[in-house]
Amino acid sequence: MIYMMKEMKMKINLEGKNALVGASTQGLGKAIALQLASCGASVTLMARNEEKLKATVAELDTNFNQKHNYIVVDFYDFNSFEAKSSAYFKHNTVDILVNNTNGPEAGGVFEKNINDYQKAFDLLFKTTCHLSLLAVESMKKNNFGRIINTASLTVKEPLPNLVLSNTVRAAVAIWAKTLAKEVAPFGITVNTILTGLFDTERIQQLNKIQANIKRISLEENLKMMTQEIPVGRLGKPDEFGYLVAFLASNYAAYITGSNISIDGGLIKSL
Repeated sequence: MIYMMKEMKMKINLEGKNALVGASTQGLGKAIALQLASCGASVTLMARNEEKLKATVAELDTNFNQKHNYIVVDFYDFNSFEAKSSAYFKHNTVDILVNNTNGPEAGGVFEKNINDYQKAFDLLFKTTCHLSLLAVESMKKNNFGRIINTASLTVKEPLPNLVLSNTVRAAVAIWAKTLAKEVAPFGITVNTILTGLFDTERIQQLNKIQANIKRISLEENLKMMTQEIPVGRLGKPDEFGYLVAFLASNYAAYITGSNISIDGGLIKSL
């Protein structure tokens, strides 16, 4: 069967959609929230610093008469996180869920113990699973939903000194692909973004750690990092936000169960 498509100009319109974005007062999370709001979505932010949450809400676009909000949660305290997020979903529905958290502490295999793995599992996997299952209920009723997980290129290519992230983010990607198959009949897509090196606070922290290990300057280590990226620079948070907005839109209705790289060509594997 041949489909004839009319030429159209792409304009992402998320008016009337409610989005919930994790870790959204800085870095990639904030860039995502700003972009979704600029496309018309009403955005609820999640983070642990209420002052930063209030400040970020004030920055969100309101040209489409959206109602933005925030929830004060600590992703590192799962019991509290579970209670607060469950309470939110008792009175709210979400069309777009962006599972995003801070990364676990850096370190190698022999520097971490079983408790460190449990903490990383709670931080990355349990929060993603919990929010997704809550969001899916209303998404099914509406026959529409977008679940977008921010992960890392380490899902495909584990990086040195990031054993916790390497391990648990891979589990998130596999779980998301499994979920995608089960919810696809309800118009719900589930995708995972494999994040490269972006100009964020997280990269500044990793740069400092690596520079200390190598006993070189921050500038020198950052130069070495960017030299490995084919496009020759760190990604801009805005560029990440554009990808999320596209995946949240109707244009991406046929994309699900995918691991999508945004890394300037850094990942070498297929």
